[in-house]
Amino acid sequence: MLDIVFSHSYYYKFDVKQWNNKTPYPPLGTLYAASYLRENGYEVGVFDANLLDDPKTIQPYLEKQRPKTFVLYDDGFNYLTKMCLTTMREAAFEMIKIAKKLNCHIIVCSSDSTDHYEKYLTAGADYVIQGEGEISLKELVDALTNNEDTTTIKGLVFERNEEVVKNPKHSVLRDLDKLPMPAWDLIDIEAYRKIWESGGNEFTLNIATTRGCPFKCNWCAKPIYGNRYNSHSPEYITKHIKYLSHTYGVNRFWMCDDIFGLKPNWVQNFNRELKKEKLSITYYIQSRVDLLLKEDTINALVESGLEEVWVGAESGSQVILDAMDKEIKVAQIYEATRLLKEKNVRVAFFIQFGYLEETIADINKTIQMIKELVPDNIGISVSYPLPGTKFYQKVKDDLKLKANWTDSDDLAMMFKGTYNTEFYRKLQRYVHKEYRKSQGIHYLKHLNIGKFKSILKLTYYIPSAFYDKLLLKKLVK
Repeated sequence: MLDIVFSHSYYYKFDVKQWNNKTPYPPLGTLYAASYLRENGYEVGVFDANLLDDPKTIQPYLEKQRPKTFVLYDDGFNYLTKMCLTTMREAAFEMIKIAKKLNCHIIVCSSDSTDHYEKYLTAGADYVIQGEGEISLKELVDALTNNEDTTTIKGLVFERNEEVVKNPKHSVLRDLDKLPMPAWDLIDIEAYRKIWESGGNEFTLNIATTRGCPFKCNWCAKPIYGNRYNSHSPEYITKHIKYLSHTYGVNRFWMCDDIFGLKPNWVQNFNRELKKEKLSITYYIQSRVDLLLKEDTINALVESGLEEVWVGAESGSQVILDAMDKEIKVAQIYEATRLLKEKNVRVAFFIQFGYLEETIADINKTIQMIKELVPDNIGISVSYPLPGTKFYQKVKDDLKLKANWTDSDDLAMMFKGTYNTEFYRKLQRYVHKEYRKSQGIHYLKHLNIGKFKSILKLTYYIPSAFYDKLLLKKLVK
C-alpha cells in the first residue's frame, strides 16, 4: 500500500505523429515530484502512462495500492503538455474519475489544469496546483496527512462553498540543487529503450538543467515555471549524467530546457566537470541564435558533446520576428547556422507560420531562408494561442469553436489569420517538400554519395513541390 500514487496524462499512442517517431521520453517532471515526496518520508509509486493504450489501465494499479492521495502531475519540461491537447485532457478526466471512486484525495498539477482549473475541479479534482508544484504539493500532502487546514497553502486552487478559491502562487525554487534526482527507478527504462531501438535510434534520456525562460516571445506560454530562470549547477547535472550512464548505460541526452546554457559560463563549467569525471556523452538542445553567438559558447558546447541544436528560427521575415517580440535578427539565424555547421553540429529549425498579419512575402522569405541554409531538420507549426500570452489576448475572441488542438499534428487555425486551415496544412506539406528538395540538391552539388537516397528522391520532390505550389496559389486567390 502506498501513500501517494503519481501519474500524468500524456499518452504517446494518442498522438499518432509522436508515437510514430519512436522517441518517447519519460515524464521527467513527474519523476522529480515523486522523488521529492519520497525524500520527505512518503511511500510513493509512479503509474507511467506514456507507453500505455488506455487511461482505464490505471484502475487495477490503484485498487492494488490503495493510496490515500492520487497526484496527476504532468511533465512541465515536455512542450507537448503546454499545448493542452484535448485527447490528453480527456484521459486526465478519466483517470480522475477512477481515482475518485476509490476515495483518493485528487491533486492535479499541469499546464492544462493551470490554464483551465475550473474544468479539472468539475471533473473531480480536489486541488489544482498552479505553477512549480513540488513545494505546494508537499505542504498540501502534509496537511492532508495531519488533518490540518489546507486553505492557506500557496499555489492551490480549490472549491469552497461552491466558489472557486485561487491562492497566490508559491515563489519559484531558486536553488534547484536542493531537489533530489528524479525517481528513475520507479519507471520501466527498458521499455523506453526497446521503442527507441525499434526505430533504429540511439536510446536517449531527457535531462533538465534549468527551469523557466526570461525571454518574452509573446506567443510562448510559461504556465509552470514562468519568466524566471533558475539553473542547476554543472556539478549537479554532471552527477545526474554519471548516475544515468553507470546505472542504465545511457550516454546520449536531450537537454529539454527551454534554453540551454543561458547562465554566463555555465556551459564552459559543465564542459570542465564532464572532463573531470571522464564522461563522454552526446546531447542535443534548444537554444537561441543570439545566445549561440556569444563568446566561445559554440566551442564549449562542441567540446562537451553537443550533437544537434534546435533553434527557434520561427520566420525568415524580420517583420514577423519583431511582431512576435522574438528579439533576434534574421542575420543572426544565418550566422549561427553557418558557425554550427562549420563545427559539424546538426542544426534544426522550429518554423512558425500563420502569425497575425503574415503575408505571402513573409512566407516566401521563410521558405527562401530554409532553402538557402538547408538545416538538418525542420519542425513546422502554425501559431497556437496559449492562455497567459499577449498573442492569446489578441485572438481570444476568435476561439469560440476550438481553443485546443486534438493532437500535435492538428495544425488547425483557431483564430482568423491571413489564410485558413486548409492553406496552412498544404503549406506545411509544400515547405517540407521544398526543404527535402533543397537537401537533395545540396547533396548532389557536393557529391555526397552517402546521401544517395536523398538525391534519388529528387525525382519525387521536384514535381510534387511544383504541383503543391500551384495548389497554394489557387488557395490564395
